[in-house]
Amino acid sequence: MAERKQALLVFSKPPIPGLVKTRMTEKHGGFLTDEQAAQFFKLCLYDVCEASMQALMELQAENDALTAADPDADAITYDFFISTTPQSNLELMRETFEALAPWPMEIHYITDEGATFDDHFDDAFRQIFAQGYEHIVSVGGDIPTMPKSHVTQAFKWLDFYHAQGTPGFVCAPCQECGTSLVGFSSDTPIDHQGVYYNTDGVAALDAYMAKTAAKGIPVSYFSPVADIDEKVDLAHAISCMRAIEQAAQHQAELFVPRRVLRWVDLMGITVCTPPNEEHDPRQYIDQE
Repeated sequence: MAERKQALLVFSKPPIPGLVKTRMTEKHGGFLTDEQAAQFFKLCLYDVCEASMQALMELQAENDALTAADPDADAITYDFFISTTPQSNLELMRETFEALAPWPMEIHYITDEGATFDDHFDDAFRQIFAQGYEHIVSVGGDIPTMPKSHVTQAFKWLDFYHAQGTPGFVCAPCQECGTSLVGFSSDTPIDHQGVYYNTDGVAALDAYMAKTAAKGIPVSYFSPVADIDEKVDLAHAISCMRAIEQAAQHQAELFVPRRVLRWVDLMGITVCTPPNEEHDPRQYIDQE
């Protein structure tokens, strides 16, 4: 029996007014104050982290049952990490989460450094791999509709590629050619360089695909999950969250982002679209 460690990483800024969700604020054409935008982001972060922890606990319970039935099976430990920057913000991030303690899992805090977003992302991954973790799956803190199944399947696909001897890569796009989930193994020959800080105009998802294709890295793809940067993104997310809330009455595996939904209700935010006054061209077929 081998003992293995795997990690989920939330790579995030702390919820500081004026630092997060600025495109949703009044000064940038949105409708929120800096404080409201920060509060919204904090609640997103809470919901994303709880959903991620639930996914990890499901994976842990599955592995515990496997090792109990088969003493020769590998024992896997799943851990939860948050990385932020700079070092001076670490205590603020810790206080943000301790305000809602206890959490169902221990939170491991690290800080990341670098000259670009790519450098920071690489640094966070490097630190966790240096602690002996074999897989890292990372999700954004502003994606409250992230399905738990994306997280569990991401780790299972990385395990599958590990068993095949060909370390792999997992991803889910966001709505703007970027990514909402990214993961790979300590021996996957890939990094984040030239992905988010790309001076040639290549979209992040395309940059990852170019890297994996060049190295022959097997890829697993999950359906897109939108992050929330602008008010139209929020409208889309609200409709999705309402649908998730209703569907969860019958699909117990769904995670309902209740903190964000309560904030939406408290703010009195509603979703609407302009009346559709265009005629359906099928009217010409339906005429008698």
